[in-house]
Parts: sequence; structure tokens; C-alpha cells
Amino acid sequence: MLPAPGFLRLVDDARSRIRQTSAQEVKRRLDAKERFTLIDVREENEWAKDHLPGAVHMCKGIIERDIENAVPIKGTPIVLYCGAGFRSPLAADNLQKMGYTEVLCMEGGWRGWLDAGYPTEKDEPRAAAAGGNSGV
Repeated sequence: MLPAPGFLRLVDDARSRIRQTSAQEVKRRLDAKERFTLIDVREENEWAKDHLPGAVHMCKGIIERDIENAVPIKGTPIVLYCGAGFRSPLAADNLQKMGYTEVLCMEGGWRGWLDAGYPTEKDEPRAAAAGGNSGV
């Protein structure tokens, strides 16, 4: 099912103010062990099925509420992803409005990662930790 036109307009508006990156670039950064916080903004049930290696979970419904405690340094590099690349631009736009300066969205989201054939993991949700991608 395609998202509603009003929602797509909202996402396109947010995309006009954010920076995006590819699944290939996120994979390269993970392989290079670069320090950044990788955040999955999907719902709990989506996260529980599988997620990107080293990601932490902060669903779109709570990220704005919890980000300052989890990632207190506003210059911390953050990469957000969702299922298909619609929710993460909305979250990124809000994080930028909150003063975060190094926020990227992974284009294509979870689906783009899977389409590229990259590995996933399944474990318990972890709270985001400033300055790292949880052991990756």
C-alpha cells in the first residue's frame, strides 16, 4: 500500500532540509568502524524481527523525547533509518530543529539495506549511546 499523498508531501518537505546517505555508504562506514550512532526509528515489532548490525532502537514515536538523554552531544554523527525511507526523514528534520548538526538518513531504509544483500542481526533493543554504534 502506498503512503497517502499528504504524508508524502510532509516527507518531501522534510527531505528538502535533511542530508541523506546510501546503504552502501552506511555499510562502508560500519566496515571501517567509524564512530557514529546508528538509530532504527521503526516500530518495536519491526526492530524485533531484524535490524542493522550495531543499530540502537528509538522508534519514531519517542526519538524526539529521548534523544537528548541518549545522545547529549549535539555534534555526534547520527544515521537514522526506517523501513522504506519515509519516517526517518521526519525524525531527522526534527533532530536538526533540536540542534543536532550531524544527522543523516539512509535512503531506502531497511528495504534498501536488504536489497543490497547486507547482513542483519536480531537481539534485544538497546538504548542509544552517545558517540558510538554499539560495538560495531
